[in-house]
Amino acid sequence: MSTIEADRLQGFFVGWPAPPSAEQHLAVLRSSHRAIVAMDETGRVVGFINMISDGVLTAFIPWLEVLPAYQGQGIGGELVRRILREAEGLYSVDLVCDPPLRAYYERLGMSPLLGMGLRNPAALRE
Repeated sequence: MSTIEADRLQGFFVGWPAPPSAEQHLAVLRSSHRAIVAMDETGRVVGFINMISDGVLTAFIPWLEVLPAYQGQGIGGELVRRILREAEGLYSVDLVCDPPLRAYYERLGMSPLLGMGLRNPAALRE
C-alpha cells in the first residue's frame, strides 16, 4: 500500500450516499491489518479488499469493491479468496453485506450470520 497514492483510487463506492474521499480510502487501506488491491495493466487500482483483525483469532472484512467496468471478470472473487487464505488460521472472519450480495459471498464459502450494526454517514464527510 505504501506505493499507492490517493489519485489512483478513483471511481469506487458507486451508489454510496456519501462516499469516502480518496484520501480517506487510502488511509483505510494503509491502516488495515491486511489490504489487497487489483490493478490493470496501466497500474490503475480496479479493485480492493481489506481486513481488520486482532491477528490472533478474529477478523472482519469491511470493504470489497471492484470498479463497475471491471465487474464480472472474477476480480472480486479472487480478492476474497486471497484474503481468506491469509486468514485460514483464524477462528472467525466476518463481514456484513446487503441482502442482494448474500448469495455472492455464500458461493465463496461464507455462511450467513445474524448481526447488528450502526452507520454514521456523516463520518464519511469529515
